[in-house]
Amino acid sequence: MFSSSILLQILACALYSNWWPMLSALMYVMVPMPCLFFGGGSTQFLTSRDGGGWINAAKFLTGASAVGSIAIPIILRHAGLIGTGAMFIEFTSFFIFVCTVLCFHRASLEDDW
Repeated sequence: MFSSSILLQILACALYSNWWPMLSALMYVMVPMPCLFFGGGSTQFLTSRDGGGWINAAKFLTGASAVGSIAIPIILRHAGLIGTGAMFIEFTSFFIFVCTVLCFHRASLEDDW
């Protein structure tokens, strides 16, 4: 699933001969970083109510980078740098990426894996 998300990301650039949509791929790299740095590599802290300064910062950074993944194609389309088709391909890529993250989170919650 992750590979198809990256494939759509590259297709959004290659089909329209414009590489501006790759900016949202930068956000795909930034989404798991708070989990790695502040959560110890686990996604369990994202759904918990307890927290401190670092846990709340990690939740904020994860949310901000996820919103940035949606906002970057919209901003680029509004500025006229990418076409509408590239924007919708970016949204499809983001949807597949989110499904991949949710599947990974669900699999990491189960002890049998």
